[in-house]
Amino acid sequence: MSGLRMSLCSTAIVAAVLSFSATAQAQDQEEPQTLFTNVHVFDGVNEQRIENASVLVEGNLIKSVSTDAIDAPSATVIDGGGRTLTPGFIENHAHLMLMGPSIAEMETNSTWEDFAIHGTRMAEMYLMQGFTTVRDAGGAGGGLRRAIDAGQIVGPRFYPSGAFLGTRGGHADFASFTSPPGGVTNFGTLNMAQQVNGVDEIYMYGRNNLRMGATQLKFMQSGGVISAFDPWQLLAGSKEEIEAAVQVANEYGTYVMAHSYRKEAIINALNAGVRTIEHGFHFDCEISALMKEKGAYITTNITAFDPGLLDVPSVKNNPNSLRKAKSASATFEAYIPSMKECPAPRGFQTDCVGSVEACNIQIAYEKHLNNHFFGPYASMVTLTSVGGEIAALSGDFMNPYPEGKLGVIEEGAYADILLIDGNPLEDFSVVGTGDQWFGADPRPDSPETIRLIMKDGVIYKNTLD
Repeated sequence: MSGLRMSLCSTAIVAAVLSFSATAQAQDQEEPQTLFTNVHVFDGVNEQRIENASVLVEGNLIKSVSTDAIDAPSATVIDGGGRTLTPGFIENHAHLMLMGPSIAEMETNSTWEDFAIHGTRMAEMYLMQGFTTVRDAGGAGGGLRRAIDAGQIVGPRFYPSGAFLGTRGGHADFASFTSPPGGVTNFGTLNMAQQVNGVDEIYMYGRNNLRMGATQLKFMQSGGVISAFDPWQLLAGSKEEIEAAVQVANEYGTYVMAHSYRKEAIINALNAGVRTIEHGFHFDCEISALMKEKGAYITTNITAFDPGLLDVPSVKNNPNSLRKAKSASATFEAYIPSMKECPAPRGFQTDCVGSVEACNIQIAYEKHLNNHFFGPYASMVTLTSVGGEIAALSGDFMNPYPEGKLGVIEEGAYADILLIDGNPLEDFSVVGTGDQWFGADPRPDSPETIRLIMKDGVIYKNTLD
């Protein structure tokens, strides 16, 4: 009997120790809290701000948004001083690895170190400009995201597309002029761009992109302006090839984004199952209706409609590019009125290839033009909730950030937050705009009016005190 008592006593002691240990561990693992008070909230969706609100962050998620006082005695309190609290901005079409100054220079005279250093600097610049999420539209794989998420470098949440996928002579053909079909290229070796010819190669390179950390696939369906071989009117890729890219993406529960300029290309892409149209300069009301039917999105670099585009050195100094630019500008002039008449879900896009300093200027000018053409509310939605919806298209398997929503301020969303002087719904300049592109002075590392930048519950900038 005494042995039984000893056994029961020992069991009770062990249970008590385990219970105490679990309680202590739970207490040690309590998520830190940050309480924002005295703020006016733009939630990413509604045109009216939530006035005189408080927002509680717990860990990396938003726990509560309320116009009543929030009881959080252990929270770090940040008095917003009547400023506007918004979601972190989302860039839907960047190329963090492409430093320029030309495709030929990157193909023949750039190493992986050059690309990596540039990508690291671009990542930090984007975050300091208020972008807490960036979707890379070609050239970058999963390595940059791993470094950001591990805290090795500073940057936004990152959704890479891996290598551009496109046909020989198309917009993903970065090879030198005399390179033979199937020849080794710098971009191909680094898996930054791949020429895909036929369904089998799309299967191979598309699956390889996803294997290497891409969160979606990028298909180059139309041509471009400053690229060497492709007219912008190009209809690259057969129905079967585009559908093959969509099939590969569907296997992984994600989607395809397509570089599409002319109307026929856009319609072909949408009918094949592409979910986001990149650029989409030939957009009209028929396309808008088809996008609605297909649940698709569009991202457009509004800087493409700036008359100064013809003065870009890589355009004006190249007769072929200048001719293409003039033709494209004349053809795409209906985009703005069509988007106003038949709006479609539109994500913010800058599409900058060049130095960090030049891209900083272009981002600010892209913000400015969005407001100039579409007004502050539509521009704020473009910068926030639409981008969050696009990020979610990567699905349950390939989305690297599946625990919360992006681009909104609501309970359960990720704590990606900006505090901004003034009201961007009335004075859009406070988001960090610039009214000049070419010839503009260098911009500061971060807009003075963006006073606080939080990503994933961590504060990266705070100039409130």
